[in-house]
Amino acid sequence: MAVVVSSSGNAPAFKAKMTVYVFVCVVIAAFGGLIFGYDIGISANVNDFKGGVTAMDDFLKKFFPSVWEKKQHVHENNYCKYDNQFLQLFTSSLYLAALVASFLASAVCSKLGRKPTMQFASIFFLIGVGLTAGAVNIVMLIIGRILLGFGVGFGNQAVPLFLSEIAPAQLRGGLNIVFQLMVTIGIFIANLVNYFTATVHPNGWRIALGGAAIPAVILLFGSLIICETPTSLIERNKNEEGKKALRKIRGVDDINEEYESIVNACEIASQVKDPYRKLLKPASRPPFIIGMLLQLFQQFTGINAIMFYAPVLFQTVGFGSDAALLSAVITGVINVLSTFVGIYLVDRTGRRFLLLQSSVHMLICQLIIGIILAKDLGTTGTLGKPQALVVVIFVCVYVMGFAWSWGPLGWLIPSETFPLETRSAGFAVAVSCNMFFTFVIAQAFLSMLCGMRSGIFFFFSAWIIVMGLFAMFFIPETKGVPIDEMRERVWKPHWFWKRYMLAEDDHQDVEKRT
Repeated sequence: MAVVVSSSGNAPAFKAKMTVYVFVCVVIAAFGGLIFGYDIGISANVNDFKGGVTAMDDFLKKFFPSVWEKKQHVHENNYCKYDNQFLQLFTSSLYLAALVASFLASAVCSKLGRKPTMQFASIFFLIGVGLTAGAVNIVMLIIGRILLGFGVGFGNQAVPLFLSEIAPAQLRGGLNIVFQLMVTIGIFIANLVNYFTATVHPNGWRIALGGAAIPAVILLFGSLIICETPTSLIERNKNEEGKKALRKIRGVDDINEEYESIVNACEIASQVKDPYRKLLKPASRPPFIIGMLLQLFQQFTGINAIMFYAPVLFQTVGFGSDAALLSAVITGVINVLSTFVGIYLVDRTGRRFLLLQSSVHMLICQLIIGIILAKDLGTTGTLGKPQALVVVIFVCVYVMGFAWSWGPLGWLIPSETFPLETRSAGFAVAVSCNMFFTFVIAQAFLSMLCGMRSGIFFFFSAWIIVMGLFAMFFIPETKGVPIDEMRERVWKPHWFWKRYMLAEDDHQDVEKRT
């Protein structure tokens, strides 16, 4: 039986079923997220407890011998850890490469389609993995790192767009969050691989880096059996193929209304010759501004500060030498399971509810953790067991809130709110902003922690207040709205953003008259 998709009484109803084929397409495409997550986890963790290949002595001795030498004699405390900006820059170079690549990927997405863009991503990943895992000198390592960054840029550009365009409107949120689910699984797997390969000498780091090839191969060959999105096909004047693909993914014969809606969106998009210039027009500003700020907010939730102390706290509570493993397992499992909660709730309660609930949720956790650390954790020494246990609990609760809200919704909302004429370009800007702010946090976090000490938790708490207020007043609900009808059903009725829609309409009226 078909599910009738409708969000308001006067809106067109699009019939659709959740088919096995769509589920397979979603899982295969989301392997792009698993690769991204694996690379985040495998390359560097901000803590020194078996964290990333850049913490492995064999890796440092081979490629960064001076860094390894300095690390042996550096004085550390609870807040100031060894921080080599050059090594951090090497790790963060992936994000800079992804930032650049996302704009190239946007053009490929528009000209060739979402599916070929994912295939390019997997090829970049495979070549990058081969160069980094097999590196014999720093040049090979850096080139491989840059190619991995291109893989991230292409994958993060194409996969969320693919998932949003292929999903039925009433399930779009949950299916899109499968991308973030795979990111969390990738991070979890990488943390376990890091832990066990750190004791494999001298090539444990090669095994860890080479593991990224497995999901890349799955994405490359899996992409051969998935279809291109109907929107991409029709946008490139392959209307019959688009109609056939739409019928296949919806699982019903009556797809004419949705097909006509896509065709209409494509006709409007075809009139736009420069999508980046179009992004600066009034009507494009709501999704453009929200898309960029969501990336800033996602990185300034303080998730890095929380994850930094997790292994230290687990050790204090009494897990001893197993603290790193237990921290990775417990926080990793919570991260993955809580993302399932997001998948279940996002199309039931809506995006805004999750953002607002988690803002309060994470703010409380950050404040409690910050107060305990400020009161009981000095530059040296450790927390008492009772205090450490309280902080561990609130760390886990915090991870839950992030995993079902700002983590996945930072990718979902920009992928579904841009009109077709600026969708690829707008999402490219969002991806590049995400990479830029990730780079900034990666470069600055340890220095900020050393300077601000426990105050860093209050710093991120202030950001959570800002993002919560922004979500309350400026992020509209998009639950159940067909992806090509956001302008009429989301932006025009909104109390603030409607002024930009009216300004654009007035401008178009003037152009028509002249």
